[in-house]
Amino acid sequence: MNSRPLWDWDAAWEVLPLLLEAFITVTLYVTVVSSFIAAVLGLVLAIARRSSPRPISALIGLVSNVIRMTPIVVQLLFAYYIFLDAEPLLIGVIIFGIHYATYMSEVYRAGIDAVPAGQWEAATALSMSRRRTWGAVIVPQALRATVPALGNYVISMFKDTPFLIAITVTEVVRAAQTYGGNHFTYIEAITLTGLIFLLSSYPTSLLIGRLEKRLAYTN
Repeated sequence: MNSRPLWDWDAAWEVLPLLLEAFITVTLYVTVVSSFIAAVLGLVLAIARRSSPRPISALIGLVSNVIRMTPIVVQLLFAYYIFLDAEPLLIGVIIFGIHYATYMSEVYRAGIDAVPAGQWEAATALSMSRRRTWGAVIVPQALRATVPALGNYVISMFKDTPFLIAITVTEVVRAAQTYGGNHFTYIEAITLTGLIFLLSSYPTSLLIGRLEKRLAYTN
């Protein structure tokens, strides 16, 4: 009869540093860098679709739809097997950045479309260049309305990082599984992993909610 207790504090304290190391060096790293890529690339895609000739805009839209409608784990595996010599972590960062850029681009587009037509007309009346109109008038107003939605996508990306297991990247969930397999105990490792995700994402979601209410109040 197995007399092992349901929870072993020694195992919990032993696995916690391993989980935190994987969380910081992989999970958090991928989230931060990929979020930056997604935010910048998403804005570029949104502006390109709005300002490019119709054929180019349609092509960008088609490619974006294909990426959005394909599971990210499939994209990770596809890139992993195509670029065999590339570092798996680098592949993960790029794929996450591109995948979520397509979602963020739609958020940016909605924000751009929400800018009153009078703002465009005023910029034209002031003889502002198209580049300055985008940079000084349109984008700042669009960003104000889109920050909360962009934050929600960052949280979604954060929670999707366990998919990196598919391309052999040892993020926090994989670290928990490895420890459990080596020590024949999974409860402590998996529970702590869930708590790490909860304690990281929940305060962020509350902050985004407060920011959304504040922006709505000041608009």
